[in-house]
Amino acid sequence: MLMKNIWLAVCLAALLFSCNNRQDIPDISGINADIAIERFDRSFFGMDTNHIPGALEQVRQQYPGFYPDFMQHILGVSGNPADSNTVLVTRAFLRGYADIYDTLQQVYAETGWLEKELEKAYRFVKYYFPSYQPGNAITFIGPFDAPGVASTRSGIAIGLQQYAGQHFSVYRSGPGQELFPLYISRRFSKEYITANCMKAVADDLFPDQSAGKSLVSQMIEKGKQWYLLDKFLPETPDSVKTGYTQNQLDWCTANEGLIWSYIIKTEDLHSLNPAVIQTYVGEAPFTQGFSQENSPGNIGPWIGWQIIKKFVSKNPDLSPADVMKSDPARILEEAKYKPK
Repeated sequence: MLMKNIWLAVCLAALLFSCNNRQDIPDISGINADIAIERFDRSFFGMDTNHIPGALEQVRQQYPGFYPDFMQHILGVSGNPADSNTVLVTRAFLRGYADIYDTLQQVYAETGWLEKELEKAYRFVKYYFPSYQPGNAITFIGPFDAPGVASTRSGIAIGLQQYAGQHFSVYRSGPGQELFPLYISRRFSKEYITANCMKAVADDLFPDQSAGKSLVSQMIEKGKQWYLLDKFLPETPDSVKTGYTQNQLDWCTANEGLIWSYIIKTEDLHSLNPAVIQTYVGEAPFTQGFSQENSPGNIGPWIGWQIIKKFVSKNPDLSPADVMKSDPARILEEAKYKPK
């Protein structure tokens, strides 16, 4: 009888723990957010290279919104099918990236899973921001230094060249490593696409205006972005949302007090020194002053996120929009952030 009661208590505790973990996730069952994925990459690479001008005109008519963005901002040409430079660059790009396209078509032969992920994420977006109108998602393949995700007039554009999988040979090559070191290219996998799309949505709603501000202001402003991302993707692992490894996240959690203590003792929180700010909010394999094996680079936004959480816990009536609009100085003051 005693063992039965103990087992019942354990089960109840597990149930309560599960419920508590999910209690802040809103019900989005009644919200619609239909998203279609348009395969610009297939139309573009499906062009007849022997008749580029006519093929470009067909693609332009098929994608009137995205076509000029791709041609002008990604390939760097006018996009006018009658322009000889446009034709030459297009032909060279199609031939040079043909193998890349073939590889990515195997990885993304089917994108129904991505459509479902995006639709669910956008339902959370519309829960918090009902007036937000998402466009469709458009997949493209550009040069490797082209963005992996970008907000365009037509919707969210996804550059598949940055999602071939972390072991993709091009990422591991010498030129690939010069462009994207391993600590960055390990995130070039399909599980990061939706999170990166939601980062773009968060920036669309509340553009990051932290440039030129103090160290602590930038940490908090960037922490706000992760706070909002958490609202849009409440069931997505923090490792995917932050880009940290799970080991790095565990290290941050275990050493939160040490991290904050080191920063406030070593740095002027109101410093405008770009080198100091870069140390804490810039991409790097680790953060200087901390464990090279366990600390992540870009540790500042994580601390900013924890400060935001503390601030929100003391202001539970604030909406996400209110939180995003709150001044960093107010957030720091009211959070009374003192981790152990």
